[in-house]
This record gives sequence, C-alpha cells and structure tokens, in this order.
Amino acid sequence: MADQLNHNKSWLEGLWDLLDRHFKLLAVLPAAILLLALTVYPLLELFHMSTLKISFSNAEMVREPAFWDNLTKLFDDWIYRRALVNTLIFVAVSTSVEMVLGFALALAVSELVRGRGLVRTAMLLPILIPPVAIGNIWRLMYNPEFGVINSLLAMVGLPALDLLGSTQTALLAVIIVDVWHWTPLVFLILLAGLEALPDELMEASSIDGASYIQKLVYIIIPLMWPAIMVAFIFRSIVAFKVFDQIFLLTSGGPGTSSEVVSLYVYKVFFQQNQLGYGAMLAIITIAIVCVYLGTFALMQRRMARAK
Repeated sequence: MADQLNHNKSWLEGLWDLLDRHFKLLAVLPAAILLLALTVYPLLELFHMSTLKISFSNAEMVREPAFWDNLTKLFDDWIYRRALVNTLIFVAVSTSVEMVLGFALALAVSELVRGRGLVRTAMLLPILIPPVAIGNIWRLMYNPEFGVINSLLAMVGLPALDLLGSTQTALLAVIIVDVWHWTPLVFLILLAGLEALPDELMEASSIDGASYIQKLVYIIIPLMWPAIMVAFIFRSIVAFKVFDQIFLLTSGGPGTSSEVVSLYVYKVFFQQNQLGYGAMLAIITIAIVCVYLGTFALMQRRMARAK
C-alpha cells in the first residue's frame, strides 16, 4: 500500500513538474488550436474551391473539376495583372510616404515640452473615423464641381481637376486618402519607440558634441529600427489588402486605372459569380503575400547576422 502511494505521489510530482516547465505553451494552446481551426480549414476549402467550377442550378450548388481551366484563365487575365501592378504601386508609394511623414511627425512631437498629449489625441482622429465616412468625405472634397479642393484651386486661378475621373490621377487620389488615414498610426508607433529611447544615451551624445543629424543617423534610427520595421510591415500588409477606399472612391475606375487585387477578387466572386476562379485568385494573392513576408524575414535575418 505504501509503495503504491509513493508511486502515485512521484507520478503526480512528475506531472506537476512537466506542467510547470511547459506552462507558457499550455496557456496559449487553446487559443492556438482555435486560431488554427479558424484559419486552416477555410484555407483548405479555398484550395479545394480553386480546382473547381462552381455554378448554381435549381437552388443547388454544382461543382465540376476545372483546375486547368482556372489556371489557364489566370494566365490570360490581363485585368488581374493590371490590378496587381496597381496594388504594388499603391503599397510602395503609400507606405513610403506614411513612413517618412509618420517618422517626421514623431520626431517633431517628441521635442514638444507641452501639449504632447493633445497632439497625440488629435492625430488619432483620422484613425477613428469609419472608412465609409472617410470615403464619402473625400469623394465630396474631390468633386470637380463643388469640392473644396477645386474651390481652393479656383481661388489661386488654377483650373478645376477631376482627380477621381481621370485615368492619370485616380490611383494617386486614393493614395492621398490612404496617407491621410494611416499616417497617424505610423506616427503613434514610432512616437512610442522614440519615447522608449534611453535618455542617458541622448544626454551623453549631447555632452560629446553630437549634432542633431548625427544623433538621428547614429543613435535614433538604429535604436528605432525594430519599431520602424513593425510599422513598415504592418502598413505594407494592410495596404496590400486595400479595399474600402478604392470601392468607395473609384470602384476600380476609370477603366482599370485604380483596380486593385482585393477589389478585383471581390468582383469575380460576388459580381461575376465565378467562385472557383475567384478562389484561385485569392490563393495566388495569399502566395504573393507569403513570398513577400518570407523575403522580408530573410533580409532581416541576413542584416542581423551582418551586425
């Protein structure tokens, strides 16, 4: 009996030690399982749909194998290629401008002695406005007849511009809206990084006679690099998925001048009812994002090894 009790006690102690060593893993395991269930299954279903031609007959879904047909259609789809190019231009321009403006604003606000909290709160306003309201506001501002932008141009003697109605300026007009909307988020991330910098290091550099440019290049930017990368990755991925601004302002027009990938996939799915082909477009888009993230992670690793 005593041997049995000792055996049970040692077994319980071993189990307790195991749970104690792997507590962090066990704590996140339920959330990880839920996340996988909500991610892996839809992704597998999307893969399966991409190999089919799906139609509806007599209120029933009809599925026919059509992988090669969908693949051939993808290679011949010039609209998707144009949408992909527009998306890459949108991501590159909007993210670059937002990073520069956000960093400049963060540097300026970090130098404020008073009113920093008020400025931070005011910068939050564009983020808090719903995208539908933002789209309607800027659509009115861009209006070629009574918009405030053309009213300002008329005051200085310049002709009115139809920014959303021209194939040359439609994508640029949407990029301006995106920059206005999301620069405050980049600003907040980078301002938090600036406020976390050690004061002792900055004071020591001032004592050594370093100029502000030298501090910026050799101290601030290297120490801020993790925060800069977080802001850049987050904004570039979100910019790649842009939908609401394009949908509300231009709907991809005029023509395909402002067509982007997410909007085109939406049109294929819900307007053209090509569910199988739309699933293949979605899979290709996910693959492009994964390649981008993998390339970026590889570059980061090489940079870390170089240091």
